[in-house]
Amino acid sequence: MKVVVVESPAKAKTINKYLGKNYIVLASYGHVRDLPPHDGSVRPDENFAMDWEMESRGLQRVSEIAKAVKGADELILATDPDREGEAISWHVLEALKEKKTLLKSVAVSRVVFNEVTKAAVDKAFANPRQINQELVDAYLARRALDYLVGFTLSPILWRKLPGSKSAGRVQSVALRLICDREDEIESFKTTEYWTVGVELATLRKEKFTARLTQLGGQKLDKFSLKTAAEAEAAKIAIEAQTYSVAAVEPKQTKKNPYPPFMTSTLQQEASRKLGYTASRTMQIAQKLYEGIELSGETVGLITYMRTDGLYMAPEAIEQARQTIVTEFGREYLPASPRLYKSKQKNAQEAHEAIRPTDFSKKPEMVAKYLSQEQARLYELIWKRSLACQMESAILDQVAVDIDSKDGLIRLRANGSVVKFAGFMAVYREDSDDQAGSKNNSASDGDSDDDQGRILPAMAKGEAIERKLVTPEQHFTQPPPRFTEASLVKQMEELGIGRPSTYASIIDVLQNRNYVRLDNKRFIPEDRGRVVTVFLTEYFGKYIDSGFTAGLEEELDDVSGGRLDWHEVLRKFWNDFSVQIGETKNLTITQVIDRLDEVLAPHFFPAREDGTDARLCPSCKAGRLGLKLGKTGGFIGCSTYPECRYTRAFSDHSDDGEPGSAGGVFEPKNLGSDPKTGMEVTLRKGPFGIYVQLGEGDKTNKPKRASLLKTQEPGQIDLVAALNLLALPREIGKHPETGEMILAGLGRFGPYLKHGSSYTSLPAGEDLMTIGMNRAVDILAQPKTGRAKAVALRQLGPHPSDQKPVEVFNGRYGPYIAWNKVFATLPKSVSPEEVTIEEALPLLEAKLAAGGGGKSKFSGRKSTKTSPVKKTAAKGTKLGQKASAAKKASTKKVAGVVE
Repeated sequence: MKVVVVESPAKAKTINKYLGKNYIVLASYGHVRDLPPHDGSVRPDENFAMDWEMESRGLQRVSEIAKAVKGADELILATDPDREGEAISWHVLEALKEKKTLLKSVAVSRVVFNEVTKAAVDKAFANPRQINQELVDAYLARRALDYLVGFTLSPILWRKLPGSKSAGRVQSVALRLICDREDEIESFKTTEYWTVGVELATLRKEKFTARLTQLGGQKLDKFSLKTAAEAEAAKIAIEAQTYSVAAVEPKQTKKNPYPPFMTSTLQQEASRKLGYTASRTMQIAQKLYEGIELSGETVGLITYMRTDGLYMAPEAIEQARQTIVTEFGREYLPASPRLYKSKQKNAQEAHEAIRPTDFSKKPEMVAKYLSQEQARLYELIWKRSLACQMESAILDQVAVDIDSKDGLIRLRANGSVVKFAGFMAVYREDSDDQAGSKNNSASDGDSDDDQGRILPAMAKGEAIERKLVTPEQHFTQPPPRFTEASLVKQMEELGIGRPSTYASIIDVLQNRNYVRLDNKRFIPEDRGRVVTVFLTEYFGKYIDSGFTAGLEEELDDVSGGRLDWHEVLRKFWNDFSVQIGETKNLTITQVIDRLDEVLAPHFFPAREDGTDARLCPSCKAGRLGLKLGKTGGFIGCSTYPECRYTRAFSDHSDDGEPGSAGGVFEPKNLGSDPKTGMEVTLRKGPFGIYVQLGEGDKTNKPKRASLLKTQEPGQIDLVAALNLLALPREIGKHPETGEMILAGLGRFGPYLKHGSSYTSLPAGEDLMTIGMNRAVDILAQPKTGRAKAVALRQLGPHPSDQKPVEVFNGRYGPYIAWNKVFATLPKSVSPEEVTIEEALPLLEAKLAAGGGGKSKFSGRKSTKTSPVKKTAAKGTKLGQKASAAKKASTKKVAGVVE
């Protein structure tokens, strides 16, 4: 018997069918071990020795594999064909060795295949190899770097910038790209310029348009016509002349097809054409790769989707060429196959591009077996892969110069028509920021609008009739914000991150609330900008794209056997630890002052009227500046506590009533309380709009009350404010119990209180006016507790106990539930499309983190620390781990991401 280990259960199921009854195929469900999330898991002073732990999920998987291996002749590690897959195989093997369940008689081998098809699997199993230790070393170095940066920088952020979440080796660089682009946009100075379009006609009444390129015998550049007056003068000059054709310049150009997809370009095109996020694209591609049921046969439809290579197997190219002849004709087939090479210095050329495993499985044939998302992505991959082997498109282009009689004015008309579609019959690539590039195009260059424009036949010397002359105003545009597609492209071009990490980096930035997507473009949140400025000021070298890319190249040298991984870590840590030490004595006041200075143009932009943007709008004397509280940052007055004016970072306004869109939240005096004589004011704090009675002092806080959800700040007068401040209000004594019934507003909304019992007020009920009869009626309704949630979908049984895994829609969004374990569904995953394979790792991660009920894996409550198996990477002394782990267990866990 032979035991095969792959990463996912779907892949295991498919491969098991290929291999037959003499094989047992088990899934590791990804990594079985990881670095414990506390200090000391990587120890630089011990030659970067590492501790590894197995939580409940990993323990169960390794136990299953160990049990199967006991009676086996061979262990075959068949995890994914990339660096991460190599590391997973290494972890599985090391864990089995430490459990001492792997007998010397059991042969161990490693196989890799780029597609889940019977032919590919059979070929891989016929050519086994050993684990590539150089790839493992590169993984160890990368994992140690990510840990050291995350667990060193994140605590500094917590101490110096309260409310910050985490920093990461690649995450923080990507965030800086977004913030730097926003700085460019904010500092951009718009420039006005004009162009002049002219409607013309031949003597045969064939109309076409041209644009002014020369005036007064001088060639115009983009900004030659700066004002409406200059454009109008040009119009008058044009209208005063007659015209004829000065030159006709025909030319023929070829447009070559695009290379096949790699991870980054697939994510970019799926974002542009299909609107998928990078994460969703990879999830759908994973399903297409692992296997789809087609007429009773399970087959992978595409090759491995995490790759930066552009290589296509010769047999795949040959099949593509045959398909081209069959579907389009021999004229669409180039004389020889097209070969592509990645421009990336650190690309893994041995990895194939993303392509269909079988070109005969056309999109329309397999669509009925796929979800709509899967079908659309497969069609995109199929068409791109076919197009990359097709003939070039041929375009006929023509440029016609029309001169005035005196030769001082020249108009140019451009036209272009597709003579032979070639690959464009199948595929045309989209691009980002077309509008922006168009607005910024040079006045005498070819426009995208010329594509498909056919000009009438004209000859040199032919008279041309002038018709309408139209000046058009333009303004230069700032660089566009990043979309997911353009951010991935920028990261790829700069050499930041790897194909397997682009999607997770983008997810982390959004989940940390460092950035948000608005109209599919990234806008940095103020929290993200503050973190970026802090890191740039004090750790600028380590969030520089050039430094990060250089480190990636060193890691590639490790994987190629050209560099020792310990040396890479040592070189990094020696400098990084010094930089860390220099920030230890940095006070929060020093940090705030520096951030206040750097971010002043963002938070306090200069006003057109010349008044001081930092002057406190409340006391008219204090100076506004950045402040830091326990939950994060805000803008406050320098005369605090005398003046308690505050506003959120996100409120960048200049004037207006409190709560008005874009208005500065200046405390509004509503009048005096008749009982106490104290002023009642409407204010804005970190958690929203509220009313306040008096000012209070250091020992007595003023009474405050939040607004109801149904109340708008502009509608709050003195009476409404006093009603809020009077909550909870007495409705009266219950006719049966004699106990007072109160109506109040709590953290979960309006409620009724009867004795020690609280009942939420149903939607539609008015907290301020509800009377005794209605209150008694609501209190009399049976306490049924929370209504039982109805599952949106059942994904199938859990492999550990066969209990159902279900999808629900909760108060805070969709989630997965199984056996009292609840896992939030990531924003990038659709509840309608999530699969059992995607759900299981989420549940197990939640269980391992202490979320949920009885653990079926560990046999004890998962709210306690999961059983941990610690092991060491090369050279680690096992006896030195316990004290380090114990010491670190009291420390706050840092968020470590690449």
